[in-house]
Amino acid sequence: MMLNKYEIILYWSDEDEAFIAEVPELPGCMADGETYIEALKHAETILQAWLETAQELGCPIPEPRGRLMYV
Repeated sequence: MMLNKYEIILYWSDEDEAFIAEVPELPGCMADGETYIEALKHAETILQAWLETAQELGCPIPEPRGRLMYV
């Protein structure tokens, strides 16, 4: 299943007063939550919705690359 192969970055946002979960390989795919676990669960839900919507619209879906490296 592709869902589990995308990297999810989790961090605390003072501005939002919430944990943020981003999927950097999928533009705009992010979620939040009051806890780390809640943000991750929401990210998994929105990730699935992102993939289903892209497929329905015929948009290209990037292949998961695994761990991303940033400098």
